[in-house]
Amino acid sequence: MIHTDKLAKTFTVRKETVEAVKGVDIDVAPGELVAFLGPNGAGKSTTLRMLTTLLTPTSGTARVAGVDVTADPAGVRARIGYIGQGNGGGHSFRVIDELVMQGRFYGMNSADALARARELLDSLDLADLAKRTVLKLSGGQRRRMDVALGLMHSPRLLFLDEPSTGMDPQNRANLWEHIMRMREEHGTTIVLTTHYMDEADSMSERVIIIDHGRIIADDTAARLKANLA
Repeated sequence: MIHTDKLAKTFTVRKETVEAVKGVDIDVAPGELVAFLGPNGAGKSTTLRMLTTLLTPTSGTARVAGVDVTADPAGVRARIGYIGQGNGGGHSFRVIDELVMQGRFYGMNSADALARARELLDSLDLADLAKRTVLKLSGGQRRRMDVALGLMHSPRLLFLDEPSTGMDPQNRANLWEHIMRMREEHGTTIVLTTHYMDEADSMSERVIIIDHGRIIADDTAARLKANLA
């Protein structure tokens, strides 16, 4: 589902070159749930943004869902869902309208988009809030709406960039319950970045630890704890 070869990204900051990602090799199989773990500035989000075509790699290659991120970025975007760190909905719009509009952006007709939106609202316990404006949602409800936006076109691959940062424990647990249920129902491949070691430990099948732009460990959480703790 994901294959990278020496994927790298550099930035120029005040005439100084900063190597944010230093030639990472990543392989993610279909159906896996993989967590990118690391401190602030380690390169996690930069890597995710290259894989989702939001940033162009400086060097190296990446194929996502069978498509080269540089040669056909639109093809990649058509095949993935991406939930960034900020909220995706417009504050003055109703929840149902946001979802239908997202579906229309992906080429769905109005009837199919509405049916899919209602299906996701039911699955994510948001049906009672369908006609509420985004501004009036709680933080946890907005995050679940973001998940719904990312799943509107039924992508085979879903990227979650720090999905539960800033949420209280109850909302974190609630969000993950919904994400895991959606994964079981649809077999979606999930790649996430997180600061929370407990989240990576309990939710993911593999943990990729990034520090200073390099992958320094890649294994199951159990083996990492056994070998490195």
